[in-house]
Amino acid sequence: MVEQITKGIKISVKTKYNGTSYRNNRLYYVFAYFVTIENKSSQTVKLTDRYWKIMDSLNKTETVAGEGVVGQTPVLKPNDHYSYSSGCFLESNIGAMNGFYAMENIETQETFKVQIPTFQLVTPLLSN
Repeated sequence: MVEQITKGIKISVKTKYNGTSYRNNRLYYVFAYFVTIENKSSQTVKLTDRYWKIMDSLNKTETVAGEGVVGQTPVLKPNDHYSYSSGCFLESNIGAMNGFYAMENIETQETFKVQIPTFQLVTPLLSN
């Protein structure tokens, strides 16, 4: 698990390898990731947007950006947490992801970025 705190918002990420899949006659390595967002600040915040950079060992980089996460824009009061899972397909068996969440302070309407720490996506055979 990797963790990082930015402006009192703690991001924790765990990953899981889910095997291979064929799409459009291409082999892909399938990974799931599980994110927990904890508000350790004294302010109420709302996650408004996400930005991901997905990299693999074939030097391919994909970016994903958009509103919220898994169709939601959670509001976190102090000491609240929010968890969700998602996944990605890589053309190689080694990769990594990182990015940031755009957050809004509900009281002041100030927006700020919360860093998502870089986490590895590695098939089990390579991690032994």
